[in-house]
Amino acid sequence: MNTPAKNSRWTRLMVGGALLAAMTIGVSAPAFAAPGPSVTSTTATAPLPPLDPAAIRTVLDQRPGAAITGAFVRVGGSAGSFVGASGTGNQETGAGVDPHGRFRIGSISKAFTTTVALQLVGEHRLSLDDTVQQYLPEVLPEGYPPVTVRQLLNHTSGLSTGSDEMWGDGTTAWFAAHRLDAWTPEQVVATLRKAPRNFDPGTAQQYNGMNTFLAGMIVEKVTGHSFAHEVKYRITGPLGLRQTSVPDADDPALPHPTAHGYLTVPDQGGNTGVDVTEQSPWPWVEGGMISSAADLDRFITALYRGRLLPASVQENLFTVPDVPNFHNNDCGKGPSSRACLSTGLQRIEQDGVVAWGKTGSRPGYTSGVFATRDLSRTLVYSVNPTGVVGAETPYVSRLLVTAFGFVS
Repeated sequence: MNTPAKNSRWTRLMVGGALLAAMTIGVSAPAFAAPGPSVTSTTATAPLPPLDPAAIRTVLDQRPGAAITGAFVRVGGSAGSFVGASGTGNQETGAGVDPHGRFRIGSISKAFTTTVALQLVGEHRLSLDDTVQQYLPEVLPEGYPPVTVRQLLNHTSGLSTGSDEMWGDGTTAWFAAHRLDAWTPEQVVATLRKAPRNFDPGTAQQYNGMNTFLAGMIVEKVTGHSFAHEVKYRITGPLGLRQTSVPDADDPALPHPTAHGYLTVPDQGGNTGVDVTEQSPWPWVEGGMISSAADLDRFITALYRGRLLPASVQENLFTVPDVPNFHNNDCGKGPSSRACLSTGLQRIEQDGVVAWGKTGSRPGYTSGVFATRDLSRTLVYSVNPTGVVGAETPYVSRLLVTAFGFVS
């Protein structure tokens, strides 16, 4: 879920929006013009720059130690590979970052949620034109216009982001004190009644984790099983993703972490580093999953190759609705910015090279997975910020653009 920076909300779309400084996203058009046809990607893009492991190593080593305790990058694909790490993974033992461990993937969870939902569409058990009101008739306030599954998955629902009561005051101190607190999906979506919608469904795009909570609840309603069961049955089991899971909300453990997550919490004597590796994964389908770099690389590779979705729904992953952007910094700023999110992914572009993927963040962990559609290059990264206001953003941006070969 995302709101302006004053609340942080513990999960961010593209790490504070600074990736726009490095890569161009979307196209420009008059703000809030009438929605036109969707924009669909093609596989033809400019040649991919060569992989430069030395340049990636240099950026890794430029990690700002006070703001980021550890980082790693895994680059794969047909155009070459690289794995590198920087910093400390465990401040008690002095162990380094283990790029083969697990980390909290935050909003990358949304890509798994969307994949399960699209599989149900391909099985004709769900339609993108079905509405929230059909499956969850008591959730949206009375008088709401119909909100479709498609609008949930591509963030054009116009729904409010709910209240801030579950996200705290946006400080490291609040999260450190409340990191084991948990709320149910029903409690989360109930806060929709406390705020009006932001725009009419289908007329703009606003990244909003509330959409994904509702999509997850619909998945469970349609299948009769838990979301965790469906992910294991449909994705992690068939692909052999043994390090990927949907933990229960009351299970704070992170087995074999790539690195411990630490937050800098001010106290009367100065700044104290608090270990937040163990925390409640209550954001669930929206941001509660755990995975590893190898598993995420395997997931996105299988997804792009059509192993997880039938051809009848695959193109939804690469289709961005042609609507205005509503307060998504990562789709650009200003009155002319347009949508940049597809059904489940985000499109980024520079110098004619297009990549698709997803980012995620939980306190102590900021990560991303991206790939060119032809899989000539895949990228998974994870860094460990000590704050919750996006200070790691410039560093993450440099890692991403260097991995894709865009070095100024």
